Amino acid sequence: MFSLPLRDGACLRPLELRHAEQFATHLDRAREHIRPWVGAGFVTEGVDGARGTLLRYAERQAADGARLFGIWSADDTLVGGVMFTAFDAAGGACEVGCWLEPAAEGHGLVTEACMVLLDWALTDRGLHRAEWHCRADNERSAAVARRLGMTLEGVRREAWPFGGVRHDKQVWAVLAPEWRAHRGQTAPSQ
Repeated sequence: MFSLPLRDGACLRPLELRHAEQFATHLDRAREHIRPWVGAGFVTEGVDGARGTLLRYAERQAADGARLFGIWSADDTLVGGVMFTAFDAAGGACEVGCWLEPAAEGHGLVTEACMVLLDWALTDRGLHRAEWHCRADNERSAAVARRLGMTLEGVRREAWPFGGVRHDKQVWAVLAPEWRAHRGQTAPSQ
């Protein structure tokens, strides 16, 4: 498949069913760190759980829906990833998400990888809108949305259950013309 270079020797490539063992090992390192910030169904345990998550995304991708991509460090260790948690080509909208284990944070890998996804969705595929959802108290995630040129459109009160508590969820978005302006691109020819 493809492998796109990111900074510091890291790369972005599809996270597929064949990576189940690597994904399970990665989740063992990342699980408690990411659990409060990602959907409960994503934070699985063991190789079978990892395989289940990867299979769900593979099925969605086959239907031109959600997609999953891994971020591998320079030593070829899976350290996180980015995804389309929702992808609706007919409706012209998608939602982008991410996760990283602690050792990979602070290097700009998520922002750079999300730029690749947004370029593809909003430019190549012609979608009109991309969203980013995060807990309102997740400052690192909100900072990524800002760096991606997204606008905070609102807060869904107590929409994110975790640990017996309901947290507010922020909804950020960028429209295709805003994305092109953010990236210094011109509108595609019709």
